Amino acid sequence: MRLFRRDILSAQPARLYRAWMAEFRTPFFRSYLVNDPPLIRTVLNARPADFPKSDRIGAGLRPLLGESVFVTNGDIWRRQRRIIDPAFEGGRLRDTFPGILAAGQAAVARMAPLADDTPQECEALTSHVAADVIFRTLFSLPIEDETASRVFAAFKAYQRSQPILNLAAFVPGPSWMPRFFRRGTRKNARSIRALITDLTQERLDLIATGDAPDDLATKIMTTCDPETGQRFTRDEMVDQVAIFFLAGHETSASALAWALYLLALYPEWQDRLAAEARGFGDSFADLSKLKQTRDVFREVLRLYPPVPMMVRETVKPEHFRDRDVPVGAQIVLSPWHLHRQTRLWENPDAFDPARWETENGKSCAREAYLPFSSGPRVCPGAGFAMIEGVVLLAQMLRNYQFSLAEGQEPVPVAHLTVRAENGIWLRFAPR
Repeated sequence: MRLFRRDILSAQPARLYRAWMAEFRTPFFRSYLVNDPPLIRTVLNARPADFPKSDRIGAGLRPLLGESVFVTNGDIWRRQRRIIDPAFEGGRLRDTFPGILAAGQAAVARMAPLADDTPQECEALTSHVAADVIFRTLFSLPIEDETASRVFAAFKAYQRSQPILNLAAFVPGPSWMPRFFRRGTRKNARSIRALITDLTQERLDLIATGDAPDDLATKIMTTCDPETGQRFTRDEMVDQVAIFFLAGHETSASALAWALYLLALYPEWQDRLAAEARGFGDSFADLSKLKQTRDVFREVLRLYPPVPMMVRETVKPEHFRDRDVPVGAQIVLSPWHLHRQTRLWENPDAFDPARWETENGKSCAREAYLPFSSGPRVCPGAGFAMIEGVVLLAQMLRNYQFSLAEGQEPVPVAHLTVRAENGIWLRFAPR
């Protein structure tokens, strides 16, 4: 339990990178890690209602996320997605592009004083720019805004104080049962939610007077559920903003930091992307010119998926691979293991962006690639995240050359996302 609480990745045996399915038993429940693509499709695509999200993860995040779309199930979740999904449709992604571009430009300017070829902790840099993207696209606020800065600071403290699993993940009990959160976790969650509540109320006031900017927050808060005609209440919107920030900021910061590390490790790929970035005209129409950058970012998401595991729960008896799976069992879908499955991927531990043009890469992209989940519960911001990662990488590589810092090999661990145990230290200088 101590190892799981500290780092869920190193708690897993090495044989899981080859297994199609593995069973784990605790005194309270059974858990089945599934690496078999047909079974994964059953859980996520064919019969998702039979495998709702497990509250063993949600219970640990509820002080921050409340009843957000990330932790709900059933009719509540379906209503939330009907309101949220229109904000992330294809046409809306073009509208968010200026905010992403502006955040990248601001990051390049912030990095200039640090670009002296001395070791710098790059997770801090990528966290800053990812938070800036969220605030600019969600609330039309730069990170320098006072409230935005306070939310960012509180989220940084929350991320390190909250393990991916707490006591609620191991011990079943009613909702009123104490969950033994760390004091700092509860304090930071309250602070974040209070600040988000202020932002949300300010936006509601602007919507009422007709002065609200046309950003993601306004789109979501003015969208009616097509079945009930209702909008999110203020408190419901606070829950959703919390998960937008947690999912959008944490996952993007993680992926971007690992991307910079891998490109420092493989300078020939970094040079290719820098050359490609010089032909990028900073317009939405020019995104198609960043093909190699997109392939690199896809490979980063394969090797270091920001969300390493997704947990579902059985609501009726199942039979998986000649095993009886009881009601209440935990079905663990692990992109971390699936993306390195030795029976599926050619040379799975290698960084090889060119694999996406091979038959094996194309086949695995369909069958064994889940950085954003799949099926009805696929991340609504997947398209947004791909544009963000590619644009930010292009802007940084066009301006700076990244190289490894000697003696600073990053060790991946799972907090809320896959991060480096002691940060990702790189040197960078003007290109």
